[in-house]
Order: sequence, then structure tokens, then C-alpha cells
Amino acid sequence: MKKFIETIQNIFKIEELRTRLGYTFLLILVYRLGCFIVLPGIDANLLSNLQSSSQEGLVGLLNMFSGGAFGNASIFALGVMPYISASIVVQLLGMFVPYFRKLQMEGESGRRKINQLTRYLTVAILAIQCPAYMAQVHNQIPGSAFVAVNQLGWSNFAYNIVTTLILMAGSMFVMWLGERITDRGIGNGISLIIMIGIVARLPFALIAEVGEKLTTTNGGLLILVVEFVFLFLVFVAAIALTQGVRRVPVQYAKRVVGNKQYGGVRNYLPLRINAAGVMPIIFAQALMMIPLFFGRWDATRGLAAALSNYTGIWYNLTFGLLVVAFTYFYTAVTVNPTMIAEDMKKNGGFIPGVKPGKKTVEYLDTIMSRVTLPGSIFLAIIAILPAIAMRLGVGNSFASFYGGTSLLILVGVVLDTLQQIESYLLMRHYDGLMKTGRLTGRSGM
Repeated sequence: MKKFIETIQNIFKIEELRTRLGYTFLLILVYRLGCFIVLPGIDANLLSNLQSSSQEGLVGLLNMFSGGAFGNASIFALGVMPYISASIVVQLLGMFVPYFRKLQMEGESGRRKINQLTRYLTVAILAIQCPAYMAQVHNQIPGSAFVAVNQLGWSNFAYNIVTTLILMAGSMFVMWLGERITDRGIGNGISLIIMIGIVARLPFALIAEVGEKLTTTNGGLLILVVEFVFLFLVFVAAIALTQGVRRVPVQYAKRVVGNKQYGGVRNYLPLRINAAGVMPIIFAQALMMIPLFFGRWDATRGLAAALSNYTGIWYNLTFGLLVVAFTYFYTAVTVNPTMIAEDMKKNGGFIPGVKPGKKTVEYLDTIMSRVTLPGSIFLAIIAILPAIAMRLGVGNSFASFYGGTSLLILVGVVLDTLQQIESYLLMRHYDGLMKTGRLTGRSGM
């Protein structure tokens, strides 16, 4: 405990780190305040139906990522999710479209061009999602809640146009906040904003779960202790999944240039157990929304109902298999054994006992396949844990923290932020936050 307090004191001794932390907290505070500013012309006292309908399913996921702003009809209701969607689309285009692949290989200039295209695509996505969100608001809250229409004489069309522009501006402002945090603060700004939205709902979910279990006469306190212990174990497992690597030994040949000798050392090539991160879960969740569109026809209504039951066996079995499949797919397109083998060859490196070139590519591909299998299964288990927790009696809001996208984002962002703080401490010759002085984080969302 004393060591931890000394480390916190060392953090505030570094002026640059202290400034970055203060800047980050300030922008996060601005974001959280904006989540409670209701769209102009709507009576905030009549939003109970919208808030209750934003607790489950895909809408509940969006509401959690926005820190409750979605259910509050806030100016930040859509948050950074349109930007995340645009980033995913651009990333996928970079895997299949030569133009985007070329931009990814052009360094800083290519990155700026990709960021610009991502922003344009974000605006296009917002132009579709904002009117859809306003249609959801009109369906969920009574007509008397629209003060601008009922008392000021605005038409519904004019009011929807104005609120659509406000929602678009709000999401772009949140995106700007995230970029400023990345440039002048600590951690990845977009990821931090999503994490703050998730963490903001944790106290309410925790209070509700504790209150429910304490009012239960049949061993409610013991059940609550078991839930906390299991939650701790899940967090440890998620950290292990995020941090786990398979190290492949790489030997570098000796080279003599002038009077200096280079190479001749052994290093390790770290291959992540979960190289795909949280993306397979996001893709799988998007596909699991498709059966909802087939529920209107009698021929497919039964199948759609079975695949739409969040806690049902068929839903979770299909969901888990999709996570495994997408893990293999995303790992295959993000980890290129051919490029790794070429880089090793250029730097005079080789894997002991494996011939450079095609044999090295085959060896790395085999290792990645073997490493990805347990990683994908583990990720699928993490993905369906919230549904298992609900079936075991855990409250819906609290169960979302037992796995899925929220847990992996939470763990990944915390590790990434701690890694940056660790780097500042070690550069100033202070002890880091971990005893080893080495903390492996993630690269952000």
C-alpha cells in the first residue's frame, strides 16, 4: 500500500503527466455533463418509457456505450458509436480494397487521409441514424413531451430537422473530444469515452443488485458474495486473454559492418492469443440482429424468436460459433505471416530449425492457427457469460459486466492507459505501477 501511494505521488511530480491527466479528466467531465443535457424542446420529466426501453438488447448496448445518454434523449445520445462504425468499415475496406490498403502503407500522410475519410463516413452514418433515433423517441414518449411542437407551434418535420442537426453536431463534438484526449491527454480518447460510459452505469447496476440480494431471505448475502468472487475471476480471465502471448524464438545472424558487429542475438516474436481483440464480438452481435427482421413472417417467426432470445440456448450457441469464426477471420486478415517472415529476413532474423521464406510462413501460420483456437473459444465463453449470469439469477444490468464487449473494452482500455502512465514514470526513473516495470497494454479501439 505504501508503494502504491508513493507511485501516485510520483505521478503528480511529473509536470507533463500531471497536465495530461488534468486535461483528460476535464474533457471527460465535459462529456459526462453533456450526457444529461436533453434535446431542446423535449420535457425531461416524460422520458421514463424511453429509459425503460433502453435497457435490453441492441438498444441497451448502445445506451451502455453512451453512458445512458441514449435513454436520456441527450444531445450526445449517439455518442461515438457512428464513428466506431465508420472506423470498422474503413478498416475492412483496407483489407479488401487496394486504394485503402495503399493508404495504410503510406505512413503519416496515409493515416491523415484515412482519418479524413472516416470523418466523412461518420457524417453519412449520422445522417441515417439520427432520423432513426428521433423516430424511436417519437414512438417511446408521449406526444405531450414535445414542448416545441405543442406549445411553440413547430411542425414535426421542422423539429426533426433541427434535432437531427443537433444530434449530428453532438456526436461530432464527442469525436473531437476523443481526438483531443488522444493528442494532449492520456490513453486513447475514443476508447476512454466508451469506457467511461460503461463505468458510469456500474454504480447503478451494483446498487440495484445489492439491494435485490439483500432483500432476499434465502441466502441473498451468500449469493452476492459468490457473484462478486465470480466477477473478480472473470476480470482476471479477461486480463489473461488480453495479455496472453505465444513467444516464438527468433535468432538474428551476426553481421560485421566496419568495426562494429550487429545481430547474433536471440529475441522473441510475440503472437497474441487474442489478436482480434473485441472485434469478433462486435461483428457477431451485429449479425445476431438480423433474425429480428424475419419475425414479421409466419414461416420464419419461430426461428427468429429462437435466435432473438438473449438468454436462450440457440441464440448463445449461434453467437458463440460466430465469435469463433470471426476470430479466425479477423486474425487471418490482421496478422500476415508472409509480411512477418519478410521483415525477419530483411533484418537477418530466422526461426531456429525453420528455413527462411515459405517454410517460415507455413510455420507461423500453423502456430497462429493453434494459438487462435483456444483464444477464440475463450473469447466465445467471455461473450456469452452475461447470458449465463442472467440465467443464474444475476440482474440484467449487472450481468453485462460479466463478459461480452463491455468487459473486454473495460479491461483493454484500463491496461492501455496504465501502460502510458507506466512509460512516463519509467522515463523519469520512477518505479512503475507494476513491480516488473513492464505492463502490456492494447493499442486502443
